[in-house]
Amino acid sequence: MTASSTLGAKTVLHPVSDLAAAKAVYSALLGVAPQTDSAYYVGFDAAGQQIGLVPADGPQGLTAPVTYWHVPDIEAKLAEVTAAGATVRQPAQDVGGGRLVATFTDPDGNVLGLIQDC
Repeated sequence: MTASSTLGAKTVLHPVSDLAAAKAVYSALLGVAPQTDSAYYVGFDAAGQQIGLVPADGPQGLTAPVTYWHVPDIEAKLAEVTAAGATVRQPAQDVGGGRLVATFTDPDGNVLGLIQDC
């Protein structure tokens, strides 16, 4: 595995208009209670997949679900995808606990995410 390899698509964030209502539906769907439950993020661990609910009007600016690919080196992967034609939407930033996240768009405008856990 090279520094720019992916570790898989393990996280999907869904923008929702009502966190409480969405939390109830996703809890029923996934069969688990949220691991994280706050006013800005509700997160579930379902069979090794991280499913997150974020406010639709939140700082991420998500308008559709975004899949996040886990990588060992977020800067290397951002450089690789931009060299291939992607456009950085949100540069890598620490969201707590040493976790770095970034988003970019492919040539068709689809938003894709990257996560690096330190």
